Amino acid sequence: MRIAVIGQSVFGLEVYKELRKEGHTIVGVFTIPDKDGKADPLGAEAEKDGVNVFKFPRWRLKGKGIPEVVQVYKATGAELNVMPFCSQFIPMEVIDHPAHGSIIYHPSLLPRHRGASAINWTLIHGDKKGGFTVFWADDGLDTGPILLQRECDVEPDDTVNTIYKRFLFPEGVKGTVDAVRLIAAGNAPKIVQPEEGATYEGIQKKDNAKIDWNQSAQVLHNWIRGNDKVPGAWAEVDGQKVTFYGSSLLDSGATAIGQPLEIPGASQPGLVSKAGLMLFGNDGKALLVKNLQFEDGKMIAAARYFSSGSSASVELTEEEKTFAEQMRGVWKSILTNVDAIEDSTDFFKSGAASMDVVRLVEEVKLRASGCQLQNEDVYMNTTFQDFIQMCVKKLRGEDDEEELVVDYVEKNINNMTIRMPHQLFVNGEFVDAEGGKTYKTINPTDGTVGTSDVDRAVAAAKEAFEEGEWGKINPRDRGRLLYKLADLMEEHQEELATIESMDSGAVYTLALKTHVGMSIQTFRYFAGWCDKIQGCTIPINQARPNRNLTFTKKEPIGVCAIVIPWNYPLMMLAWKTAACLAAGNTVVLKPAQVTPLTAMKFAELAARAGFPKGVINILPGSGALVGQRLSDHPDVRKLGFTGSTEIGKHIMKSCAVSNVKKVSLELGGKSPLIIFSDCDMDKAVRMGLSAVFFNKGENCIAAGRLFVEENIHDQYVKRVVRVSICLLYLSLWYLSPGFFFEPTIFTDVQDHMFIAIEESFGPVMILSKFKSGDVDEVLRRANATEYGLASGVFTRDISKALYVSEKLNAGTVFVNTYNKTDVAAPFGGFKQSGFGKDLGKTC
Repeated sequence: MRIAVIGQSVFGLEVYKELRKEGHTIVGVFTIPDKDGKADPLGAEAEKDGVNVFKFPRWRLKGKGIPEVVQVYKATGAELNVMPFCSQFIPMEVIDHPAHGSIIYHPSLLPRHRGASAINWTLIHGDKKGGFTVFWADDGLDTGPILLQRECDVEPDDTVNTIYKRFLFPEGVKGTVDAVRLIAAGNAPKIVQPEEGATYEGIQKKDNAKIDWNQSAQVLHNWIRGNDKVPGAWAEVDGQKVTFYGSSLLDSGATAIGQPLEIPGASQPGLVSKAGLMLFGNDGKALLVKNLQFEDGKMIAAARYFSSGSSASVELTEEEKTFAEQMRGVWKSILTNVDAIEDSTDFFKSGAASMDVVRLVEEVKLRASGCQLQNEDVYMNTTFQDFIQMCVKKLRGEDDEEELVVDYVEKNINNMTIRMPHQLFVNGEFVDAEGGKTYKTINPTDGTVGTSDVDRAVAAAKEAFEEGEWGKINPRDRGRLLYKLADLMEEHQEELATIESMDSGAVYTLALKTHVGMSIQTFRYFAGWCDKIQGCTIPINQARPNRNLTFTKKEPIGVCAIVIPWNYPLMMLAWKTAACLAAGNTVVLKPAQVTPLTAMKFAELAARAGFPKGVINILPGSGALVGQRLSDHPDVRKLGFTGSTEIGKHIMKSCAVSNVKKVSLELGGKSPLIIFSDCDMDKAVRMGLSAVFFNKGENCIAAGRLFVEENIHDQYVKRVVRVSICLLYLSLWYLSPGFFFEPTIFTDVQDHMFIAIEESFGPVMILSKFKSGDVDEVLRRANATEYGLASGVFTRDISKALYVSEKLNAGTVFVNTYNKTDVAAPFGGFKQSGFGKDLGKTC
């Protein structure tokens, strides 16, 4: 068909583009005149396409069509007028002229909310359903026959912007084009609008958007969100007009904590808190407002009301000055009516509109991928100088986020003052548990005592994954965050090692080198993986003759729960958390109830590294309460657990029954170490002792049973006993009284004995002999266990080493060494030692 498009805006532009794709001839675009030297996007695009564009300031004069304008329109020969968004009054002689008449898009379910502010009134009235109508234009105000309607649910916290972007814009474009298809096919209905249920509301303007505080919280919330962002609900606060944006209703049990703010006419003072400005209805219920705007156009986060003028400016480096000049050019390309962009140039006072905000945010991303802006950042920094300062601070990781508040417990130890957080870490904040509950955590080295809500944490992690900043950060910038966290951990490594030693009883030097050292290496390793997680292209049988293509894409799965043990508190956290974060997931972690302290210090460092709120959450507490709820929670999509086989089975069952969530389990072990007579004896003794006693024997891959070839058995036993006695004396010399278990060696252990079957998880060496030369028999005995985590073999015969390695049923086989785990090598077991891998290329 020959179509005239009458309207404006990006919505009109998208309808125009889709109509051209459908093969229709656009005989003319009738739009509004340029404003401040800037063309409307619909007109600008049509001019590029060589379509005739007309920019009449008006169509009517004193209620009648202007003859010259009407004549220009009629000359186009249009068969249909499509009016996707039109703010001008079009005369009826234009409406009725085409053979197919004229259709109009209206953003409400007519006959409800006739008038120009239909979206506003849908929200103000608290409608549960919204939508749009494409109707046939007549001489009434939105009263013509209905051609097509589509509806959507109105979410509790929807604003004009959110419902428009989510449904009214994308589906409205499709619906308008679908309506044209029906007309072209001769199937377009004309359904007379019923008068029952019809409403008409006037245009919402700033003057009539003032808030009446003598209403319920629900009505106040609807008023504020219904006027967000245009024209903006406002009230007098501290003698000036303040506009409120970003309203959400709070649960009736929400805690009212914050600095009071007197609001004339309100039933009680508002409260400025970390979350925003809490307001109250006359029913005592509350709502939360995120942003405020003052009369001069300046917008701030409501949480910063009492400190809005305290931000210090930063001096720019040469590189940052270059970025600033690039952005000055971007501003000039948007604000074409401004001669020069000065530091004091105001983006909006110079004519910018909401679509220009979107463009500016994208231009920043192109020039500085590390600067992730939200539209609100532009509204809150309207002058060029403020905008550049904000961008630079974000690039430095110094943007004006609220300072992290930590209630430390301090302890002087190891020639330093250790500062340990002791609260839950949820949604970027250290908070008390529900009801203020605490429990005691004990230092096993001397017996002294120090101090220390799953749904909240999971909700925060889910929001961060689905709607927050985390999902908008590109993989490379995610890697930079992991690197920054690793750097901070390295900067605090002595403090972390001291806390680890205090909390788990680890020897300080081991805690520093292994517990903390490997944790730092893990975060650096997975930081490098962030931008290398790739799918693949797969040849398929149906590729020809239609040239079909199949490809896979690896995507994050969402909220990951992590439950870790007490033997390597920080290292187990790192092994699981780093991989989850590298893949773009969010985390809720429960440290072991008896060793939560390094996890809490880690949470502090993660916050200081700049991880967005909700990405990392730490919940100390019991497995029966916290761990069980994480296993059962329907919004957790994967659970990683390291611990006992018994608890692993229970977790696996809970995960299956709840929502069939993915599970990875690293469970118990009874790792066999086979020592052949042709081994390097010195090395076999040294490494055998390390295989058992490393980290006090509290090691999941500890050699739970040593099989020594009978012709060297007695010699081997004498040597390990002698070395063990020396080590014991040294230990007793250095260790103060506490909770320690002395090294213990059992010899002549038979296969049926309890100690030969069950995991020791302590400094206990189990020695057995096997017949010389009977390799298959010792392999049978070594594999006669339900565990399969690790194993080892000592021999100088490479053929024997390879044969034994192949036959041992274990996730890891060490040859002439032991305990040599590395961040690049996948780690995990078989059988009742679990499944799934930590570390390495696990993607």
